[in-house]
Amino acid sequence: GTANLTCRVDQNDNTSLQWSNPAQQTLYFDDKKALRDNRIELVRASWHELSISVSDVSLSDEGQYTCSLFTMPVKTSKAFLTVLGVPEKPQITGFTSPVMEGERMQLTCKTSGSKPAADIRWFKNDKEVKDVKYLKEEDANRKTFTVSSTLDFLADRNDDGAVISCRVDHESLNSTPQIAMQVLEIHCKPEPVLWTKDGGELPDPERMVVNGRVLSISFLNKTDNGTYRCEAKNPIGRNSTEYVLIVHDVFNTLLPTTVIPSLTTATVTTTVALTASTTTSATAISTRDPNALAGQTGPDHALIGGIVAVVVFVTLCSIILLGRYLARHKGRIDLVELLSLLEARHDFTWECFSLSPSPIC
Repeated sequence: GTANLTCRVDQNDNTSLQWSNPAQQTLYFDDKKALRDNRIELVRASWHELSISVSDVSLSDEGQYTCSLFTMPVKTSKAFLTVLGVPEKPQITGFTSPVMEGERMQLTCKTSGSKPAADIRWFKNDKEVKDVKYLKEEDANRKTFTVSSTLDFLADRNDDGAVISCRVDHESLNSTPQIAMQVLEIHCKPEPVLWTKDGGELPDPERMVVNGRVLSISFLNKTDNGTYRCEAKNPIGRNSTEYVLIVHDVFNTLLPTTVIPSLTTATVTTTVALTASTTTSATAISTRDPNALAGQTGPDHALIGGIVAVVVFVTLCSIILLGRYLARHKGRIDLVELLSLLEARHDFTWECFSLSPSPIC
């Protein structure tokens, strides 16, 4: 700011006027500048008045200024210049978002450089909060002050969306206070979550154990395939998220994946926010459950296929050998000629010789 210093004399018989600063340095002697300071300028000089101005006033300019009329004896008049320290823009610390219902919040509003010490007031929406702590400390220059105020309260669901403001009042601000604001975001604690599988209850409570928000499934098998849903709710609302679990047999897995060793537990953990919904998918590899029923898994197709291949191979070999044998003995033997030949050589008489269903005699 700028300070104006004016010295007037009602009756003056051509006597000089002079302005001097708190260090008793002469600033102006009549219309002549005595101190080299570009901030100090002459406003008016006459036998009855000497007015000067000091621009960009700082705290070091504060003090007692003297106007002297050089008569016999010298007459003086003094004026005390008070410089106000303008407080810096306030800052709120200790704020986190979001805040869970029932948690304690401690907000601190702080401003420095005020002279005299500034006043701090707290408001929740448009209502002033009175129960606060106030602290004033003198700055290193021993002229200005740092002021802080602390607001301590428990987060309540009714405070969600409330505007907390810290207002700094000071005479240097010309009735225009400086304000810092924060908007509260309060989250309510959810009730115990509900886990479901494919729209129904968990089918095997002995293997599927819920602990808080965590679902643990032991001895994975293909019957565990499906969509698992976690639902949470509280007085503000409800929301859910889904997890798709796919279990494969180890010997049917061709793509690289993570194998869950036998007799281990697969854990499904999810976090539900009451403002979003997501769907995730996972593929797991399981070994046979030693306690699972045989009907719960498919037949061993590899073993059946091997047996069928052996049977087909043996059948083909038999057909080939039979064909080769028939090819070597495809000539037909005339049984009548064979009998005549035997009778001629051996004098045998055959009453009947049968090598076929119909005897030849």
